[in-house]
Amino acid sequence: MDEVKTFSLPKLAYGYADLKPFISEEQLKIHYEKHHQGYVNGANNILAKMDKARAEGADFDVKSTLKELSWNIGGHVLHSLFWGNLGPKGKGGDKPGGKLGDWLVKEFGTLDRFRKEFTAAANSVEGSGWAALALGAQTTRPYIMQIEKHNVNVMPTYTVLMVVDVFEHAYYIDYKNDRAKFVDAFWNIVNWDAVGKRLDAHT
Repeated sequence: MDEVKTFSLPKLAYGYADLKPFISEEQLKIHYEKHHQGYVNGANNILAKMDKARAEGADFDVKSTLKELSWNIGGHVLHSLFWGNLGPKGKGGDKPGGKLGDWLVKEFGTLDRFRKEFTAAANSVEGSGWAALALGAQTTRPYIMQIEKHNVNVMPTYTVLMVVDVFEHAYYIDYKNDRAKFVDAFWNIVNWDAVGKRLDAHT
């Protein structure tokens, strides 16, 4: 019988202290080890319960179970993307260059306009959620997604290239409830090389 696959935390490409002063060591460690790990554990626990019920021929509440599974898997996937598009200040340059930069300028007119719209999306997410830069599945155009929670308003089949987490757990230690200040700090630690490689892999 094939080994049962489960979710696990991805390895960070940097140390806990490497994103200072924009994200503190304490904030990053708690976000990664507690909050992200919580989504991993949640998804794995749900899958185990579903497997057990199916093996025993037992029923379970499909609607609530699938909703909870979507929440936890969405949290895991988006956090994994988030860690991957962060890096120490200056990694990949202060602004996207090359193909990624040209692609964004073609759509938004200027890189400053892209940053303005993405920042507005992040700051105005209702409740908790994410702002995401995505590659259009059929148009190959860039789109900004304003994702509520982990799984609401997601454009199906669109490839997410970059995200910022605007759940309060992403910034509450460093910025209290000042989401806008955190989003502004985020631009200092975007790893544009990583974002560009995601674009290259899908175009």
